[in-house]
Amino acid sequence: MNSYLFPHIGKVIASTGSRHFPRMLHDLIRTQLAVDATHIRQMRVEPLGRTASSSEFEPLKDSALLAETIFSEHSAAAPDALPTSESSASADASQLHLTRRKDGYRYVISVYRNGESQRFSAQERSLLQDISPVLLPMVEKHIDALQPASIDAERPSETAEGSGLETLRGRFTERLQQLGLSLSNRETEVCVGLLAGRTAPELAEQLQLKVNTVESYLKRAAIKLGISGRHSLMRWMYSPLETSASSAA
Repeated sequence: MNSYLFPHIGKVIASTGSRHFPRMLHDLIRTQLAVDATHIRQMRVEPLGRTASSSEFEPLKDSALLAETIFSEHSAAAPDALPTSESSASADASQLHLTRRKDGYRYVISVYRNGESQRFSAQERSLLQDISPVLLPMVEKHIDALQPASIDAERPSETAEGSGLETLRGRFTERLQQLGLSLSNRETEVCVGLLAGRTAPELAEQLQLKVNTVESYLKRAAIKLGISGRHSLMRWMYSPLETSASSAA
């Protein structure tokens, strides 16, 4: 996976369960290929007892339990331009679909271009498939995080946004534990904030610190993690565990 995707991935994870998630996911996909719209949904299916991912769209009888569409700015695509039948979707190369089945549900990511003149190439299909192991689990976790919100309509959106950041913090802490490493609370907050896509000035304002103090915490954390800076932090966080272990050794 290309390292330039890491900051975008961090922003998507940090937005889990919030109103910003679909837009962040759409922007992440657009780093790989041009799309006019991104549609995510959850559908109920027969339990399979396992997790499965696929780039093929399989027809379903059940309607979506949750669905949301994000359109690109200045895009010619419109809601009525999106197909409503699975049969037409499967035959149209101006659409691509990723699916993941787990625990009796199917999670679907669909991307669209407006009109058949903008059909996706085989290379573009491959690009989207390459990042599907990252995209689909994030959609699943986002939709799962929304479930309590559907019960409590008064739940503030800030709470959901905080939940996404907590998810990122939890993953970061778990990775530290797996590698037998330890950071101070401030060092952890700075690293998590950077992974969530925030800048040093934004973190300084949030943590009520000076910018050079934030940078000092990052330098201390980098020494402990065996990395060289923010870019290496992204690679450390999202690369395979054995790679991170060797770099931190």
